[in-house]
Amino acid sequence: MADVSPLTTDGLVRILFGSSAFQMLNAGRNLGLFRLLRSSPGLTAREVEQELGLAERPVQILLLGTTALGLTVREGERYRNAGLLDGLFADGTWEIIDDLIDYEERIVRPAEVDFTESLRADTNVGLRRIKGSGPDLYHRLSADPELEQLFYRCMRSWSRLSNPVLVEKADLTGVRRVLDVGGGDGVNAIALAEANPGVSFTVLDLPGTVEIARRRIAERGLADRIEVRAADIFADDYPPGHDCVLFANQLVIWSPEENTRLLGKAYAALPEGGRVLVFSAMSDDSGDGPLYAALDNVYFATLPAGSSTIYRWGQYEEWFAAAGFVKPERLPGGRWTPHGVISAVK
Repeated sequence: MADVSPLTTDGLVRILFGSSAFQMLNAGRNLGLFRLLRSSPGLTAREVEQELGLAERPVQILLLGTTALGLTVREGERYRNAGLLDGLFADGTWEIIDDLIDYEERIVRPAEVDFTESLRADTNVGLRRIKGSGPDLYHRLSADPELEQLFYRCMRSWSRLSNPVLVEKADLTGVRRVLDVGGGDGVNAIALAEANPGVSFTVLDLPGTVEIARRRIAERGLADRIEVRAADIFADDYPPGHDCVLFANQLVIWSPEENTRLLGKAYAALPEGGRVLVFSAMSDDSGDGPLYAALDNVYFATLPAGSSTIYRWGQYEEWFAAAGFVKPERLPGGRWTPHGVISAVK
C-alpha cells in the first residue's frame, strides 16, 4: 500500500491551487530565475529584478510563490535554489525537467480542462484540442509538424528520465534480437543497444515516426544494429526472427482488450522460450498510489487514446496469461518515478 499522509489544510491548499503551483514553476523556468540562482546564488530581490529585467511587483510575486513552494530558499534577504533543483542542474537532469515543463504547458494543460468530461464520456475528450481527425494523439500529430516535433522531443526526455530503469531491469541475457513494438523515435532501442552490444533491434512504428527514428539511430552510429520498419502495430503481422518483444511505454495507451490482442501478436511472433518485456509506469495493486501515477492519469484519461491509463501490475499478469505467456516476473524500478519492467515467457 502507498504511504499516504492524512490530508491537512496546507495539503488542501496545494491541491486547490495546484494549477497556480505549476505556473510558479513554469514562470521560474521561463523567466530564467532558476538558472540565474544556479549561476549566482544568494541574490537579493533587487538583484533578481535587475538580472531578469523585471519590475519590483512581479519579482515579489514570483519569489513569494517559488519560496512558499520550496523551489527557492530565502536566507535573510537573499535567495537560492532548493537543494533538489541545484542537484538537477548539477547532474544534467534539469534539461529533462525543462522539456517536461514545456510538455505539460503546451500539450497536457490545454487538454486537461476536459478531464471531467473525459471521465463522464469514458474517452479522451481532450483530443479535440489537437488538430486533425485521427482517432488518437499519435495519428493526429502529423497534422501539426511543430507540435509533433515538440511531442517527440519531450518523449525523448521522458524516456531519458525513466530509461535507466529499463536498462537496469530488462535482462537481455541470451537474447539475439529484440522487436521494439511502437518504438517511437528509437530512444528505448538506442538505450538498450548501447547497454547490450551483442543484441540487435527492430523498431516498429507508424511511417512518420520511423523516419524520425532512422535519423536518431544514424546520429548515434547504430544503423547496423537497429533496423526500422513502418507498420500498424494492430493491423500488420510482426516480423519474424526475434526472440524478445518489447512494449516500452506502449500498453498504457490502449484498452485491456487491445493490450491482450497486442500481446497475442507478440506471442505468435516469438519462438518457444521467447520473452516479452513490458516497460511502463505502474500503479499499485492496492489502488491507492503512487501519487505520480494517480496525477499522470489526468493526461492519459484526456488525451492519448480512448482507453489510456496507467495500469496495475496485476493487470499485465492477467493479459500475459490470456495471451499464453507464463512465468511472469515483476521488476520495480525503485526510483521516484513508478516505472518498472514486467516480463513473461512463451
